[in-house]
Amino acid sequence: MTTPLPSWPPRRTGRRTTAPYVAVPREPADPARTGRRWVRRRARGMTADAVAAALDVARFDARQNSRHEDLAGDERGPAELGEWERIAQLLADAAPGTVYDPDTDDVVRAELAADAAAAAAREAELREAMRIAARADELQALRELGTLDQAEPRTGDEAVREELTRRAGGYIQDDVDTWLARALATHRGHYQDPAAREEAAAGLLTPPVAAHAALLAELLRLVPDADVDQLAFAARLATTEPEAAGDLAAVLARARPER
Repeated sequence: MTTPLPSWPPRRTGRRTTAPYVAVPREPADPARTGRRWVRRRARGMTADAVAAALDVARFDARQNSRHEDLAGDERGPAELGEWERIAQLLADAAPGTVYDPDTDDVVRAELAADAAAAAAREAELREAMRIAARADELQALRELGTLDQAEPRTGDEAVREELTRRAGGYIQDDVDTWLARALATHRGHYQDPAAREEAAAGLLTPPVAAHAALLAELLRLVPDADVDQLAFAARLATTEPEAAGDLAAVLARARPER
C-alpha cells in the first residue's frame, strides 16, 4: 500500500495557521551619519596636530572626488570632511595637549540620546503593531463564531478596525462598524469613559460610525425597550447619509424632556 503524496500547493482551510506578518520598523540607512561615525572612531585619541593632518587628507580627497560626476551625489564624503573640520575646531578651542574623545563630545552625546529615543519609538511602534495584529485575529475569530457583538471594546480597537479593513483589501467591514457604533452608543467597554467616547466620535472613528452611534443612542433613549437589531435602519442611514444621520440625532437630542 503506497502512501499518497501531499498535494501542492497545500489546500486552504479558510483559517490562518501562521502568525500575521508584522513589518519591523528599521533604522533608515544614512550615509552621512555613517561617515561621521567613522571619523569619530578614527579621531579617538588624536591630538590637534593629528586631526589637522587628517583634515588635510580629507580636503584633498574632496577635491579629487569633485572631479568625478559619479560622486556628485555622495553624502558620506562631505559629511566626513565636515566632521573632521568640526573636531579640528573643537580641539583648537580646547586646552593644549587635549586629545579627542567622542565619549565627552557634547554633539556625539546628543546624537546618541536622539538615537536611543528613536530606537525606543521604533520598538514601541513594533509592539503596538503586534498588539493590533493579535487583537484583529481575536476579533476575526469572534466574527467567525458569530459572537462579535458580545465582545467588550478595548482601548485601541479603532486602530484594529483599520487593520481589519486593510486585511479585507480596503472594503468597509459593516459588522465591525456596527459593533463599534453600538458599543459607543451604549457606553460599553472602554467607551464607558466619557473622554474615550468624545475622542472616538471626534476623530478615531469614521463619520458614518460616529453618526450611527449618535443616532442609535438617541433612538434607544426614546424607545428604551427597543432591541438594537430593530434599529438596523440607523446603520443604513448613517452609512449612506452620515451628515443627515448626525443632524437627525441632534434634533432628537433637543427633544429631550426638560427636568
